[in-house]
Amino acid sequence: MTQTLTITTPDDWHLHLREGDALRAVVADSARQFKRAIIMPNLRPPITTVDQALSYRAQIMAALHEQGLDSLGFDPLMTLYLTDNTRVEDIEAIAQSAHVYAVKLYPAGATTNSDQGVTDLLGRCTKVLETMQRLSVPLLVHGEVTDPTIDVFDREAVFIERVMIGLRRAYPALKVVFEHLTTKDGVDYVREAEGPIGATITPQHLLYNRNAIFTGGLRPHWYCLPVLKRETHRLALVQAATSDNPRFFLGTDSAPHARHLKEHASGCAGCYSALHAMTLYATVFDAVGRLDRLEAFASHRGPDFYGLPRNTTKITLVKEPYQVPEQLPFGKASLVPLASGETFPWRVQAGV
Repeated sequence: MTQTLTITTPDDWHLHLREGDALRAVVADSARQFKRAIIMPNLRPPITTVDQALSYRAQIMAALHEQGLDSLGFDPLMTLYLTDNTRVEDIEAIAQSAHVYAVKLYPAGATTNSDQGVTDLLGRCTKVLETMQRLSVPLLVHGEVTDPTIDVFDREAVFIERVMIGLRRAYPALKVVFEHLTTKDGVDYVREAEGPIGATITPQHLLYNRNAIFTGGLRPHWYCLPVLKRETHRLALVQAATSDNPRFFLGTDSAPHARHLKEHASGCAGCYSALHAMTLYATVFDAVGRLDRLEAFASHRGPDFYGLPRNTTKITLVKEPYQVPEQLPFGKASLVPLASGETFPWRVQAGV
């Protein structure tokens, strides 16, 4: 008999949808697996006000409608991009909004479209952080320093020392999500830190170590930021995700880029996993004998942290081989999903 696993419909607490043709190409992949998703604001120009976030949300809903996916009830939870010039009024507007849920910190230059990010968090953003703490608006952190003297594999650990410790000391009641955690240092910090803190973990950082980028040659579709780390770090992430600790929850950081921009002299950072995210997560949890914890990680801990109700609908995963497509349409270009051509033991039940 085929093994199945039925769980509460999960949410994705870190998702890139882009805009225009790119948005229309990828939004259905997330809507078919997830009920809600925290939508990243690093567009060009970035989403810095509630009005801009609501306009972007309308684009997402229109794209879903065009594809006849209204019945899925996918709910994009919007965010604002923190800059040195973010106003207290912008934070107060979030607290009054039914559709904007958080503020995203990109240290300037840390990743895709982060050039307008914060240059000095504790020096330039004090009033904004005070307001966020008072109004319980979460801060979503890309946890890497951008100091060029710091090795790329050490930037998360140094961020903890230089930024996170001081941030938590100055604003102990501020809700913080350490996004796309990649190191044992990060796991240990989130597990032990005081105050309201959580962390998202991606499928690529659970499945692969940094060798994957170089196996058989340079493989740009495994390149993301934060970059994949050593095997010791991957194992720490798997232990955290599959544990009973409520601070660790699902966030794909699925980031679509056209194939020709990934396979480029200066290839874009980002892995596209929205198509098969639950396949990838189920594979990880099954491999360590912890399928019983997948629902908590994917469906319970995120809404609990954000103070939202858990979903009431269900999805079913089936233990049957699933081969990842070699490429997908992406407007006038193509998109290569993470682990294209590889076969995994789980898939989402047909019709979902």
